[in-house]
Amino acid sequence: MSSSDLVKRQSESPWVEYGELGTKYNSVNLCKGFPDFPPPDHVVEALITAARNQSSHQYTRQYGHPRLVNILSKMYSQLIGRPVDPLKEILITVGAYEALLSIFLGLINPGDEVIIVEPFYDCYPPMIEMAGGIPVYISLNPPEDSNQRTVSSSEWKLDYNQLASKFNERTKMIVVTTPNNPTGKVYSKEELLAIGKLCRQYGSIAVMDEVYEWVIYDDLSHIRMASLPEMWPYTLTVGSIGKTFSVTGWKIGWVYGPKKLINPLQIIHSNTVHTCATPIQEASAIALEIEFNRIGKPDSYWKQSAIELQAKRDLIIKYLQTSGVNPTIPQGGFFIVADYRNINWPSNDTIYSEKSPGDKFAKWLCIEKKLLTMPVSYFYSSSNRDKGKNSIRFCFFKKDSTIHDAGRILNKLQVKVKSNL
Repeated sequence: MSSSDLVKRQSESPWVEYGELGTKYNSVNLCKGFPDFPPPDHVVEALITAARNQSSHQYTRQYGHPRLVNILSKMYSQLIGRPVDPLKEILITVGAYEALLSIFLGLINPGDEVIIVEPFYDCYPPMIEMAGGIPVYISLNPPEDSNQRTVSSSEWKLDYNQLASKFNERTKMIVVTTPNNPTGKVYSKEELLAIGKLCRQYGSIAVMDEVYEWVIYDDLSHIRMASLPEMWPYTLTVGSIGKTFSVTGWKIGWVYGPKKLINPLQIIHSNTVHTCATPIQEASAIALEIEFNRIGKPDSYWKQSAIELQAKRDLIIKYLQTSGVNPTIPQGGFFIVADYRNINWPSNDTIYSEKSPGDKFAKWLCIEKKLLTMPVSYFYSSSNRDKGKNSIRFCFFKKDSTIHDAGRILNKLQVKVKSNL
């Protein structure tokens, strides 16, 4: 007996290997994007309340618990400036993962092309290939001197002439993550308008992965593609309760958009997952109802969390700069990309297996220095992995004590001595 041809064409997620690596060597974990501290009290209380509701322990509506889709409808109708039908224009999924998979399986035909902006979260290509689609890649370009100074994620740019050349009559969709994982880039209105114009020109769908929509720094604003003129018919937007309330284990996500695009996803969902966990959906709804009434107010968890995370971001940036690692300062999200080329490490003597460029450095850092990160090369397509070979990704959504532990390790790294010759 053997695996299917589909499985043979794919590889195991690097998150499995790095998770086991960190556990084995008891490393300080700045790898995966989840906090090492409790979620907000009102979110925990929402789950307790939901568990005490007898009806929450039985099946709910297949496409989404009524209370949850209703508050999402109310919230996004306000945020994007148009009504969102709770029953026909929202689908609740098992995390953002299932939202993405439902999009690809529900809308892609064999041979359809899907543009992916690199660096990207690694689940996109295998899911697209499962549906018979063809990934087409275009990269955000960092400044040429990013290994010599601290840069901003806003300096990572798309070449829009190159992007336009990727679109054709076979382009079914483009996948854009804003804020971007791993760079933290928050796309500006002008950048989104340029992408949207190409989508309308070619009749392509803009798949917007916006799971970090509330994690924005430096007084910037998150612009939703669905709110832009003429883009509602072309846009599907993915969200996540895990990223929204720091409860990644809840695994509740959603996708919203026009009925004609949501209905195929509902069919895929009903024939695979059937329905999501009722008590978690009920708790998610309760938490969202509370937070919706706090939007823009001082007691808003989203507002306070962004302030606290910005302080954590700035803390780890200081450690990185002191150690000689040159970071990209993120405008949003939980992550920092940092160029490690200034670090003196025994690259020629290190024997750890390298599955991807940068993999050897990350393993050395974990095994020898007890700091777990993720090579940025895994956020690129196999043909473009050299573009991420000199960088690693740090998650700073951790207790300050965890960041200080990582900082002490970073401060012990040796910087290469620059020759005067």
